[in-house]
Amino acid sequence: MRARVVAASVLAAAVSCASHVYASTPPPNGARIETLTGAKGVLIASENVFKISVPRADLDVRAAGMEMKPPMGLTSWAAFKRSGAHTLVMGDMVVLEDQVNPVMSVALDNGLEVTALHNHFFWDLPKVMFMHIGGMGDEGALATAVGKVLAKIRDTSAGKGEIPLADLDPAWTTLDPKKIEAILPEKGELKDGVYKVVIGRTTRMHGEPIGAAMGVNTWAAFVGTDEQAVAEGDFAVLESELQGVLKTLRKARIDIVAIHQHMTGEEPRIVFLHYWGLGSTESLSRGLRAALDLTGHAGGKRR
Repeated sequence: MRARVVAASVLAAAVSCASHVYASTPPPNGARIETLTGAKGVLIASENVFKISVPRADLDVRAAGMEMKPPMGLTSWAAFKRSGAHTLVMGDMVVLEDQVNPVMSVALDNGLEVTALHNHFFWDLPKVMFMHIGGMGDEGALATAVGKVLAKIRDTSAGKGEIPLADLDPAWTTLDPKKIEAILPEKGELKDGVYKVVIGRTTRMHGEPIGAAMGVNTWAAFVGTDEQAVAEGDFAVLESELQGVLKTLRKARIDIVAIHQHMTGEEPRIVFLHYWGLGSTESLSRGLRAALDLTGHAGGKRR
């Protein structure tokens, strides 16, 4: 019984302390955030958070044949919280596949971080992706950036996004591997019309080092000709490297198709971002090399 009383007292003290911390910091300027984002919000007083929400009522999405409504997860949102002289923002943007990369570029170009990109549903038509954003800094600048992201979502809705078309087949591949090898730090292998390069790095799990053979690697698979090719693959990056790699790939017009983890408990933590690009083998290789040079991969010194 005494243990229960002590536990209850500790919990009450923790709640009181948390309430005091929230109360000692002024709430975000909700009216200003609404104006700059163009979205309505609400102050969650218990956590001193101002959260704006934008239901994607413009979408006609069905999952396994069932009509999906905005309250079922089809709502973009961003939450703002003061932290000393700065403001923290976190959010989740609901986008269709053709909207992902135009919207991501706007987020990155305006000072926001993109922290994850993945699906929340199976069997959904059209396919819906969720792009998580974050940032720390000036409240007005963050709200303005979120507003630009939301505006880009509106501007690219109804099929106005970007859909590349690759009229290619591995059976037709005629690309010259030497032109790729002259740019990337490792040589690859040409097999079944696909030229694939794998570049490993290491982390630790359960005290053991793990590397390329266990999936800790960046790779690129090329199909096509020297003039027109697809490069698709995966980057293994540290959390501190992620934003720079994303910006570099997007500047090279290489699309990002997923950002997530493949493992849990590894040290250092590795984030995996999957990409897909269409262009000449030289332009694709140079874009990938520029991103690689921002990471700690083997052979990573700039040429």
